[in-house]
Amino acid sequence: MLKEVIVREEQPDDIPAIREVNNLAFGQSQEASIIDALRENCPEIMSLVAIYHNKIIGHILFSPAEIKTEDRSITGMGLAPMCVLPEYQRRGVGSTLVRTGVFSLRARSCPFMIVLGYPQFYTRFGFEQAGTHHIQSEWDVPDEAFMIMIFDEVALRGVQGTARYRPEFAAAM
Repeated sequence: MLKEVIVREEQPDDIPAIREVNNLAFGQSQEASIIDALRENCPEIMSLVAIYHNKIIGHILFSPAEIKTEDRSITGMGLAPMCVLPEYQRRGVGSTLVRTGVFSLRARSCPFMIVLGYPQFYTRFGFEQAGTHHIQSEWDVPDEAFMIMIFDEVALRGVQGTARYRPEFAAAM
């Protein structure tokens, strides 16, 4: 467990390091390209970096996500991508990034957050299968991998439908 990790919002000088962390963690540039497109097109993103000994070792991005029902839509946030440099994985950095993001989004009165990921990891923070709330992903993914964390039960009361990430995700696939 790394105790000296600092999490803060992305700064302009962080962009090359964020790209490198994503490329090394995922072994490809697709996620970094999505981040660049979101940074360019979506001022509502929340981008956090994890710093250890003055080096960016992790990154997490939150961007607007929408649940469309037959008669309305509600906007929350989608968590994606999240990564940690391989040599720092399994040392609590990813958990620190997720907890910081959850805390910040709650404070901003975000009604919900969605994620597509490993249930064994994300359920420990309070995510649950979105399908139990009659919310499905726009993509064909396993039910257990698509999760939601509801911050505002009243805002989501009766909301059922399809959750959609920003179009930059689909464009990169």
